[in-house]
Amino acid sequence: MTGRNGFTVWLTGLSAAGKSTIGRLVAAELERRGALVEVLDGDVVRTHLSKGLGFSKPDRDRNILRIGWVASRLTRAGAAVVVSAISPYRDTRREARAFVEEHGTFVEVYVATSIEECERRDPKGLYQRARAGEIAEFTGVSDPYESPEHAEIEIHTEGRTPEESAALVMAKLEELGLVPAEAIA
Repeated sequence: MTGRNGFTVWLTGLSAAGKSTIGRLVAAELERRGALVEVLDGDVVRTHLSKGLGFSKPDRDRNILRIGWVASRLTRAGAAVVVSAISPYRDTRREARAFVEEHGTFVEVYVATSIEECERRDPKGLYQRARAGEIAEFTGVSDPYESPEHAEIEIHTEGRTPEESAALVMAKLEELGLVPAEAIA
């Protein structure tokens, strides 16, 4: 892949849905195909770009808008940007999309994993802590998650490996003409 047209793949879904895992696999495949790739993972961004922000709606919105703005700059520069962020509110995702679409294509990927499965996977024990009242404003428990209404792709991860989910994202990117299709040997 040698074109200069950047794009952003925005993975959204509940905590422990598989966004980061799928995002890493997609980024690795894009790099393998020759793309300049940048990954913006929600947890990492909160550590560096959004340090000090809490989890109130205004702070979450500010965090997502920062990610959207950075993604738009990278897209403008020709990068393939992979964002993995809960991004729970539709309006804020729409604003992030608008930032990116000034410069390239925005591909929203809804990682549609049930809350029951997310709680079962929960590597950090966050759902248990939220249900015990230790974490306020936790998406899916005490704060809403607004599912995308018009995502370019919706992936149900239950019964599907992360590699299979990433392959679905890559197939969509091929279909949209953002990456060349792999030749079958």
